[in-house]
Amino acid sequence: MSHIVTIQFSNAGKLFDFDAGTLDLVQGDRVVVETERGVGVGQVVKPPVEKEAGTTGSLALVKRKATADDLATVERILQKEQEAYRFCCSRIIERNMPMKLVRVEYQFDSSKAVFFFTADGRVDFRDLVKDLAHSFHTRIEMRQIGVRDEAKMTGGIGICGRELCCSSWLREFQPVSVKMAKEQNLALNPNKISGQCGRLLCCLDYEYETYCCLRKNFPKSGKRVRTVNAVGVVDKVNILTGNITLKLDDNKIIVIKRDEILGDGAPAIAAAAAPAPCRAPQRTRERRPEQRRKQEKTSLESYTQAENAAKAAPAAPPPPKENTASAASSETPKTGQPRKKHRSRKHSHRKQPGATTDSSTPKPPSGA
Repeated sequence: MSHIVTIQFSNAGKLFDFDAGTLDLVQGDRVVVETERGVGVGQVVKPPVEKEAGTTGSLALVKRKATADDLATVERILQKEQEAYRFCCSRIIERNMPMKLVRVEYQFDSSKAVFFFTADGRVDFRDLVKDLAHSFHTRIEMRQIGVRDEAKMTGGIGICGRELCCSSWLREFQPVSVKMAKEQNLALNPNKISGQCGRLLCCLDYEYETYCCLRKNFPKSGKRVRTVNAVGVVDKVNILTGNITLKLDDNKIIVIKRDEILGDGAPAIAAAAAPAPCRAPQRTRERRPEQRRKQEKTSLESYTQAENAAKAAPAAPPPPKENTASAASSETPKTGQPRKKHRSRKHSHRKQPGATTDSSTPKPPSGA
């Protein structure tokens, strides 16, 4: 088992885990530790916690608690950082370099000085580094940072009247978008939704999920809803108070609660009052196929019934051959078959009553 302690090197800075060893540490103690950049002095944020050696990996060991001499050395380093900051700013102005110095940090053993700056693009600071190394006789490191990190190092007061979140307690930056401001019905004014760094306020992300959850219970703007006494379109929605502003058909504005909404859409009375002359032919067209199907079904059933009745009836004896021809000749005009037309017949010539059907055998005269 190993004792793991959490340490920070600056206010609201990143947290690092170290192996406390056998030291008895409590929250707020100053300790001296070995880091990748060198020896540094940090502050205990969380007291030591026992963990298995396999899960922690290889962690650096805390050297000792900070003594009075160590704290005095820290004060001297702070003074050296201020002197280096002023000297570097004067050199930047003299050389007219497009960069802004933000902060200077010295290692605990004064083996290296880190100069943090911001710039719009790449800067050639080789001559500046030579001046700094010749003046301070130590290793110089120039590190370019962003505007958010600049606000975190500089600090200040926000538009809310409190200390900046990034310099007081916010350890990591979260991505912020304009969608978060729109979801909270905030005015899209850059002066009101931007922080000291010139970017969108970090606090827009704090209540974004809450607004998204609450908005699911409210109708969207522009949707038509109805209540017991009125029907209108949603104009504004106040999620915090629960009030919904409706714009009625007569341009009257009323404020209601979410519980007063009966349902979405216009009432059935308004839909019934609208003229619907164009629906009559549509209904007729829809019913025609049904009527045709019914007629076809009825004729098919009657045909099937007649066929079954014919099969069930006893077979009648065949009539004599002599009467068959006469019956066929007598029943021929009674059938519903259409009369056949002869193609050889012309419109202006008709057959005479005494004319024969066969043109090749003329009728003999009566005197013969």
